[in-house]
Amino acid sequence: MRRILTIKEAAKLIEGLTEYRIRQMVKSGQLPCFMAGKKYLIDEQALYRAVFGEVPAEDKPA
Repeated sequence: MRRILTIKEAAKLIEGLTEYRIRQMVKSGQLPCFMAGKKYLIDEQALYRAVFGEVPAEDKPA
């Protein structure tokens, strides 16, 4: 099941990644997202791919 994160949740998930940096990645197109109202929503797997280049093994679909 996919997890959808707000910018704040995404920043808490990865140590060293700030809300400001995530916002920059979203606005530059480096991190795919979609909007719900005024909030940016990010797929957790897309976040891992953008930051680390891959999805962690425990999050990969079987």
